[in-house]
Amino acid sequence: MAGGIGYRRGVALVVAAAVLWSLMALAIRLMGDAGTWQVLFWRSLGLVPVLFLVIFRRSGGKPLALVRATGWAGAIGGMGLVFAFAGAIFAIQAAPVANAVFLFAAAPLMTAVMAWLLLGEPVRPATWGAIVVAGAGVFVMVREGLALGAGLGNLAALLSAAGFAAFTVTLRWGRLGDMLPAVLIGGVLSIVVAVAAIALRGESFALPLPSILLAVAMGAVLLGGGMAIYTAGSRSVPAAEIGILALAEVMLAPAWVWLFLNEGASAATFVGGAILLLAIALNALTGMRHRPPPITA
Repeated sequence: MAGGIGYRRGVALVVAAAVLWSLMALAIRLMGDAGTWQVLFWRSLGLVPVLFLVIFRRSGGKPLALVRATGWAGAIGGMGLVFAFAGAIFAIQAAPVANAVFLFAAAPLMTAVMAWLLLGEPVRPATWGAIVVAGAGVFVMVREGLALGAGLGNLAALLSAAGFAAFTVTLRWGRLGDMLPAVLIGGVLSIVVAVAAIALRGESFALPLPSILLAVAMGAVLLGGGMAIYTAGSRSVPAAEIGILALAEVMLAPAWVWLFLNEGASAATFVGGAILLLAIALNALTGMRHRPPPITA
């Protein structure tokens, strides 16, 4: 048991979070011509109140103290999430969903490289092998994306994965055991950046009411709710197993857009995605037998 939640319930919560997150690509596609910054703005407006209430409850009524305790790690990690959130929205709008979500899945391997470069954490030989194999899968998908005119979308997907990796590494650097305060900071910064981008581009915040409601619900239910149950479940599930369970998001997201919007993907996308997912799965499976060493610097 961990924090009153058993292993099986923890697994169920992590999978439920992955299912919620997998629906975001469909929600973004259903918003039609909404711009990246408008989606980020309205989605973040839905996300922030939900996370604030969850943190309020967990902190015994002192949420701001918990947020301030994250320090520079929370601020830097939150900015990493701005890149992750904005990059993901643009990638889903500009590239086939299968391409985008498969490339998002590279985040754990990017995290290993960043932690090695910035924190001096050793990388297991199996992880280096997974990185090489995953690189081949990424190459296949990016090459296909260039042929389809979705090069910018693929680049944004990789930037999003890098943003999530930076967020994770920053949490380890700051030794932050709870990610929610940093995610809340990321949500607030996303609102600020989206407002600045919309103003500088001379765009409007206005969207059709159904799109606004969908974006707010996406932030409150899919992203915010998913984060809340994920953090609850992850306390009782080993990190390597979480990596395997989280692949449910990657597998389901293309399925939703195919089921509801009849959007498919090329053979090259699925070949590259399969190579990438295989590398990530094998890395996570081998990681179940190895605990990461403690941070010493």
